[in-house]
Amino acid sequence: MKALVLAGGKGTRLRPLTYTMAKQLIPVANVPILHYVLRHVEEAGIRDVGVILSPETGDQVRASLEGGPFSLDLTYIVQEAPLGLAHAVKVARPFLGGDPFVMYLGDNLVGRGIRHLVEEFVGRGADALVLLKEVADPRRFGVVELDSGGRVRRLVEKPKDPPSNLALVGVYVFGPAIHEAVDEIQPSWRGELEITDAIQRLVDKGYQVHSAFLDGWWLDTGKKDDLLEANRVVLDEWTRREVEGEVDAESKVVGRVRVEPEARVVRSEVRGPVVIGRGALVEDSFVGPFTSVGPGCTLRGCVLQHCVLLEGAVVEGVQRLEDSVLGKNAVVRVAAGNHRAVRLMVGDDAEVLL
Repeated sequence: MKALVLAGGKGTRLRPLTYTMAKQLIPVANVPILHYVLRHVEEAGIRDVGVILSPETGDQVRASLEGGPFSLDLTYIVQEAPLGLAHAVKVARPFLGGDPFVMYLGDNLVGRGIRHLVEEFVGRGADALVLLKEVADPRRFGVVELDSGGRVRRLVEKPKDPPSNLALVGVYVFGPAIHEAVDEIQPSWRGELEITDAIQRLVDKGYQVHSAFLDGWWLDTGKKDDLLEANRVVLDEWTRREVEGEVDAESKVVGRVRVEPEARVVRSEVRGPVVIGRGALVEDSFVGPFTSVGPGCTLRGCVLQHCVLLEGAVVEGVQRLEDSVLGKNAVVRVAAGNHRAVRLMVGDDAEVLL
């Protein structure tokens, strides 16, 4: 079994952050989203992993993964243009050969690993296995209709009139028959080779296309609010109290808070779940629940809650910053007398004076 992890694309819904970084590298609880994906792949016992890159952000992804805590054999595959998920499979065919493989979208987070999915694929002798989740608004997703035996009958991409509320989660397991199906489909109205069309081709030709249900959470981190929700869920489920940095006697750290080495908390209160990154400074401030403060950030005289701050961000004098995402080295300062609560999304290296 191999894995194909998709880390290309343009990430237009997360601009301005994705003007300067790959969307899969945006941190959740101070860990790049892509690292969670590779952790799941590794935990499933898969070692041979192909990573789809885009020309614009490929070097960033390589640098992040090569410095990551993985014992994987990584092969990097460049997809020159974002022409669809099935096109990524076509580009990766020399790497995949005739082996079965997991395809995992690198900007998705699921609350459970994928080992059970691989075992189910093998145990059922499937040609394809799709992971499904019931959603409130299936019009935003690829949607699946099942027959009475739980096998896939029909797939529709972002339908106006959904045949069910079962959305495709961004994890699939395929046998070699998928390559023939990809060769037989045509680009959609979007100009892309859709993986839903390829799977439908397998169904129409009588291959065994099965489904499995995700019983945990699933988060697509494609937009700002999605990213904040992913950060909230991951902090809530996976953060443990671990204070390795410096907390002075005038400060209070309450609940599940991770203070990484070389971070300092001075005359402040931190109320978890929160992570304070390596080398960060929190001074005369309150950091409330569901906040990730990246490495090297500086917080002075401010109140934060439900925020994601990337590496090197600076916040000074803001009475209340909430539901906000700040890019690398972004600066937010408040002029004297300004006491508004604010919600922001600020790109890398930008400066905001309120």
